[in-house]
Amino acid sequence: MARDPADPLDASPDTAPAADGLIEALSQYCGQSFEGEITSPPVEMDGDFAGQRLVMHVRECFEDEVRVPFHVGDNHSRTWLITRLDDGRLRLKHDHRHEDGSEDTLTQYGGESVFPPVSARVEFPADQFSKDLFEREGIPVSMDNTWIMEVTDTTFVYTLTRPNRLFEVTFDLTNPVDTPPTPWGWEGEE
Repeated sequence: MARDPADPLDASPDTAPAADGLIEALSQYCGQSFEGEITSPPVEMDGDFAGQRLVMHVRECFEDEVRVPFHVGDNHSRTWLITRLDDGRLRLKHDHRHEDGSEDTLTQYGGESVFPPVSARVEFPADQFSKDLFEREGIPVSMDNTWIMEVTDTTFVYTLTRPNRLFEVTFDLTNPVDTPPTPWGWEGEE
């Protein structure tokens, strides 16, 4: 069951994340939003993000799943879905929608952790579904993607890495900000 954002949080921003995993660490911030900034070296292909306000919203928290919309300026198309699998490993999917709520061609890509995580830092190498999608859509370079998510006592870091590519956004968990609009395609999920 999702935590009611109106309920007081059990953890303060000074509290270190739970040692047993990413879902637990993120769930401490359920209902809150945080601003971030690009912390990787600037490159031309990050142009859609440069100069935009970057906000993550820990929107919905369940025992085995967390849904985190990632807002880029007025673009509300992205939601990270982090799910615990039956064997304890985690799955990351990128849910991308158009403004009308329909799925983007490039959606549901991501990967699964190789082992069950033992900390709040998890690596997600691209899964076969994603590799097939990237090949079909003419971006085979993305087949080597690995996404990394990490929660510390003060930050959440989202990283995309592959040979000759690094994109990283660091969010300040010590300073909650106003919640952005509902992400595209999730309006009926209130």
